Amino acid sequence: MAEEAAAAEVVEIDEILEAPARGSAEELLDAGASDNLSRMRHSAAHVMAEAVARLFPGAKLGIGPAITDGFYYDFLLERALTPDDLAAIEAEMAKSIAANHTFTLAEHTFDDERAALVRADQIFKIEIMDDLAKAAAAEGKPAPNVTTYQHGEFQDLCRGPHVESTGKIGPFKLLSIAGAYWRGKNDRPMLQRIYGTAWETQEQIDQYLWRRDEARKRDHRKLGVALDLFSFHDVSPGSAFWHPKGQRLWRTLEGAMREMQERRGYQEISTPIVVSKHLWEQSGHWDLYRENMFIIESEGEEFSLKPMNCPESTVIYRTRTRSYRDLPLRLSEYGRLHRNELSGTLSGLTRVRHFIQDDGHIYVRPDQIESEVAALLEEVREVYAWFDLPVEFVFSTKPAKALGDPKLWEKAESMIEKALRDSGAKWQLKPGDGAFYAPKIDILVRDALGREWQTATVQVDLVMLPERFDLTYTDEAGERVRPIAIHRAIYGSLERFIGILVEHYAGAFPFWLAPEQVVIIPIADRHLEFVTAGAAVLRAAGIRVSIDDSSNRMQNKIRLAQEQKVPLMLVVGDKEIEAGGAAPRWRDGTQEPATSWEALAAALAARSAARTA
Repeated sequence: MAEEAAAAEVVEIDEILEAPARGSAEELLDAGASDNLSRMRHSAAHVMAEAVARLFPGAKLGIGPAITDGFYYDFLLERALTPDDLAAIEAEMAKSIAANHTFTLAEHTFDDERAALVRADQIFKIEIMDDLAKAAAAEGKPAPNVTTYQHGEFQDLCRGPHVESTGKIGPFKLLSIAGAYWRGKNDRPMLQRIYGTAWETQEQIDQYLWRRDEARKRDHRKLGVALDLFSFHDVSPGSAFWHPKGQRLWRTLEGAMREMQERRGYQEISTPIVVSKHLWEQSGHWDLYRENMFIIESEGEEFSLKPMNCPESTVIYRTRTRSYRDLPLRLSEYGRLHRNELSGTLSGLTRVRHFIQDDGHIYVRPDQIESEVAALLEEVREVYAWFDLPVEFVFSTKPAKALGDPKLWEKAESMIEKALRDSGAKWQLKPGDGAFYAPKIDILVRDALGREWQTATVQVDLVMLPERFDLTYTDEAGERVRPIAIHRAIYGSLERFIGILVEHYAGAFPFWLAPEQVVIIPIADRHLEFVTAGAAVLRAAGIRVSIDDSSNRMQNKIRLAQEQKVPLMLVVGDKEIEAGGAAPRWRDGTQEPATSWEALAAALAARSAARTA
């Protein structure tokens, strides 16, 4: 009954949910407390669990990590929590913080701690313990000792770390309640997740709460419906249904990228969605990524919906012998990808099961790495300038476990670093954080609220595609040698990118991007013929136009255009017909004098082509 109540009455979270990806014991024990602020938030999660356990005897505890901007803890309770309960929990937390209890670390034998959890009937903690034992047994090792942290009378299974005492926890606020399946799987119990935030100063938390309130207003899941862009339905969980306006937005983004790629020498390809497991075995995904793939059986063979485009580009590369003269070979693809994300992790456009990615796979000679990476950095800067989104680059180098010739890694890294320095772009170094097959550059942007998003990526692949798929080209001496493959995505997932843009602009897209650029409102039916002719002139110039010829009152039509955040409104009556055109009224209130349809079309087309934010 508690599970049903939680599912039926829990308050929906207002922000993107964060949770361990797969729910392994290791993940569930990792608090992610890598700095003082996250340690403080992790400590606040423990204090919150203490408060809930005191107010709701018999509560079953899940996990309570620090996350970006806050913390959460999951609980199985006898009744559903309400927003009113949050105030009571906050009050209990305040008592614990005022008492300044020390966080004390203790190590226990596996058997002793498991027995204690059995006595306490903490079923989820017992499950974590049992998974640890299974993992150890698989390696031929005994069950490991475990650690707990105690403050006051409350003790929790935890790896830590924490702040010194509860009094070191800064200003905090409990934010919301959400339902969360245990370990993100919909066949497991539904728990109640309480989200909170904690900061070092009151000013910081006040600023955060303002940003959060503003983010709620900009939530793409709500705006997407209000603006008639997309919707989600149970018939295909984690997949967006794109409405006509959303599809126009999509195609505008896609068209802009295609135009840029044509200028820069890309050749577009398209590869199948359903692919034999043999390709994924060769790439290594079948062994390492299969749980994230949708598997299909047909006539005794196994296939998968493709989770990524990379291996399939090699099939096209290998269709003929390549020469050093053919390189760089720039292949682009808008591939439909499917990843079997857990239902509990799905969230609007930012975490989906089906998405399209603007992939590029560029095959180069070693001597072309520097120039090609420099060109890619320029591509990224050009594209993000369309949205007035400044970019930062994060350069990640060879990890401890990496494949390929160390000398080639060293050479690739030095060339990437030189390209970054020469670009004049802001960048930071993350030593040892590269992929096992490639040093990489990740691209970060900050939206209008200052939130950081990782979007684009550039990976210089020395091993995975060239080695696993035995790619070669003939060099100047006639020898068969391996190319280097550069993976790049600029938008990344178009679904996720559109979600970011909706929130960045609060749905008020710049003129070039708006799915509906102009709405024309005839004052009376007698003006409709003139309006229809004018709309045809604008459409011929590539402008996306609609005519509101409904029976609504004029003020209602104007209000609807404003609510739909249409950049330009043209109200046409007798005066406009006499002038032979229309007087533009922009979304920001700017009013321009009447001009002919032809002149207006030319001006708007130029504005749209400029792609200025």
